[in-house]
Amino acid sequence: MGASDVRRAAAFWMGALGYVPREEPEDDWVVLVHPRGLGAQISLGLCETPVQDRPRVHLDLYAGNAEDQAAEVERLVGLGARRVDWDDYPLDADFVVLADPEGNRFCVIDTGRG
Repeated sequence: MGASDVRRAAAFWMGALGYVPREEPEDDWVVLVHPRGLGAQISLGLCETPVQDRPRVHLDLYAGNAEDQAAEVERLVGLGARRVDWDDYPLDADFVVLADPEGNRFCVIDTGRG
């Protein structure tokens, strides 16, 4: 994922996901991993390209129900994410669009609606 400030982005995503750096972070690159080696690794790299309003790729974080989703959104906002005012929300949206401190958009999904 691109970032204009890799260390700031790393701090946010480490808090958001509970991940740790695979190696010592550098100013232009870091790979974040689950502390027990589970799941996907996430790389953050220095990028001069402007943030896109509709990125081709973004992360989805899953919550078990609406209450968990609301709590997760508030936790992420407390870490530095911001809510995105998005005109394309359906009336019965099961997702909330957020942006990390770098402006990269991601969603928190309520999976309880099945």
